[in-house]
Amino acid sequence: MSTRLLQRQILPLDRDYDVLALYVDPEEARLDADKYEVGGNRAAKDLNNAAIRQSTSTGRAIHPDQIESRTAMRVKAGERLSFGTYFNAFPASYWRRWTVVTDVTLTVKLAGRGASVIVYKSMANGRSQRVDSASTGDQASGTFTFELTLKPFVDGGWYWYNVVSGDEDAVVESAEWTAEVPEDRAQHGTVDIAITTMNRPDFCAKLLGQLGEDEVLRPYLDQVLVMEQGTQKVVDSPDFAKAEASLGSTLRIIEQGNLGGSGGYARGQLESVRKGTATYAMMMDDDVVCEPEGVIRAVTFGDLARRPTIVGGHMFSIYSRSRLHSFGEIVQPWRFWWQSPLDTYSDWDFAARNLRSSRWLHKRVDVDFNGWFMCLIPRQVLEEIGLSLPLFLKWDDSEFGLRAKAAGYPTVTFPGAAVWHVPWTDKNDALDWQAYFHHRNRLVAALLHSPYPKGGRMVRESLNHQIAHLVSMQYSTAELRLMAMEDVLAGPEGLHGLLATRLADVNAFRKQFSDARLEADPDAFPAVRREKPPRKGKDGNEIPGRLSTLVSAGLQPLRQLKPPRALSRQHPEAEVRAMDAKWYRLASYDSAIVSMNDGTSAAFYQRDPELFRDLMKRTIAIHDRYRREWPRLAEQYRASLAHITSPEAWDETFRPWTEGKPGADD
Repeated sequence: MSTRLLQRQILPLDRDYDVLALYVDPEEARLDADKYEVGGNRAAKDLNNAAIRQSTSTGRAIHPDQIESRTAMRVKAGERLSFGTYFNAFPASYWRRWTVVTDVTLTVKLAGRGASVIVYKSMANGRSQRVDSASTGDQASGTFTFELTLKPFVDGGWYWYNVVSGDEDAVVESAEWTAEVPEDRAQHGTVDIAITTMNRPDFCAKLLGQLGEDEVLRPYLDQVLVMEQGTQKVVDSPDFAKAEASLGSTLRIIEQGNLGGSGGYARGQLESVRKGTATYAMMMDDDVVCEPEGVIRAVTFGDLARRPTIVGGHMFSIYSRSRLHSFGEIVQPWRFWWQSPLDTYSDWDFAARNLRSSRWLHKRVDVDFNGWFMCLIPRQVLEEIGLSLPLFLKWDDSEFGLRAKAAGYPTVTFPGAAVWHVPWTDKNDALDWQAYFHHRNRLVAALLHSPYPKGGRMVRESLNHQIAHLVSMQYSTAELRLMAMEDVLAGPEGLHGLLATRLADVNAFRKQFSDARLEADPDAFPAVRREKPPRKGKDGNEIPGRLSTLVSAGLQPLRQLKPPRALSRQHPEAEVRAMDAKWYRLASYDSAIVSMNDGTSAAFYQRDPELFRDLMKRTIAIHDRYRREWPRLAEQYRASLAHITSPEAWDETFRPWTEGKPGADD
């Protein structure tokens, strides 16, 4: 047996105050109520869910100057700090469930007379228990070792430690979690990091710098592959030279056409598999801020997993850096839609309610896939099940996770490995050009992996969404969704051929619709005018109840057939904020100025009964066809999956950018 470092105490690289709550915590633990104590009464559950979201922070602060180094933290005299945090608590239940590790050793180096370290564990229901403690006493420093079993962590739970200083400041110089592992697991694996970039040169160059400047990470890197698909090149960024110098021969820039995220990641996967020297390939977005230690932890966890395992990281908001986007993702099989598990909470702010106060965070969360903003894939898995599907963007990562799961390779979204990224909640990519790819790729993934004979609720939900877009005057989105459905019906053989051209087709097609023509200048639109004032002066901002929504859903399609009010042809009847642009509100207008989620532009929506009739007719017809042909389509796509994800199929797609280059035919 050999000793292997699993995790070490870390502190923010740049002493960023906004992320301190993810590393060290001065607050007390105030655990929320157990759901079984709350019971099944709906009002009680709603009240408890609201209480769970309430902040428990008292405003107790840590000064960034208390950070002595990457691994050392000063605790002021008479104070207590907890390392039961996202990056420094030990996720015992994940190690217990997925790896060969059965026991861990915590070693803490502590300086300062009268300082104490106290070790805790939690159960899956969030309740904590004191495990052990030690003190420096009259000594100036001490090194303390705690032997800890993973046996009681079947359903969930963490280990962590608190440090209490005495009459003088204490310094937690280091803390390490180690384990005895078999000799064949003693050496760490290496990783090819595959970054797909498209016109984000400065962001990408800074990310490369983060990876190259971390000396602890460097031995884990086999190559850093940048798939350059844009016209604004990363090599032209002012930050690139420094990043290139730090990475040296580890860095490789690969230029190709814009084949989307799936085309970029597939190229990285292909290069990694063909090179054959790295244990893993890690997919990483170009516009993230990376915690380099997370890469090391993902590799370490993968090395010690019982079977080859995909190891994903979490996403925190780049705008509010203590907020976690989601603790894990599943594909709900009946709807065939991605979501967080129902017993978790999205957009969770660790600065408002810490890990020790959040009961739900102590359950182990099992997932179907991990987003490719940060996701480690063993080379063995790529060799066996193939590369990414040629989907351009959306659903490539979730489909791959489902495919791997079916082949016996699990995905683990691993606490302590994370990046900061623009969260999905700050976008609305179901309305722009991405609507085509969203809908097409969801259908493809459902045909491949839905366990239900006709896709469960997939076709019905597609019809419902289509009607919602139609009554909202979002005709360009409705047309793109129909185009997506037609392309799926054409069969899987065309997916590779569409990869390099479909985006241009989609963008050219959208331009004919007023709801897709965006203007940044508010004065570009006519003034708001109405023939009649709102009924009883109501502005429509209220959220309707369930009964009202159902009545509206039945009546609004009929209203769309009536001629629009004459004045609405020249003047919008309202200005609608992006946050309020719900179908039940938009459906009541004959025209409106609707702003976009990113806050930079707006579009002029106008109701068109003739276009509505045509789109509705085609919508009903194609959804009827899907109901009839789903079993045949599913069989066709499943039969083609191995071929279209094979290295040979991708070779043909990449040929325009590889032909004639050294090594192209290797």
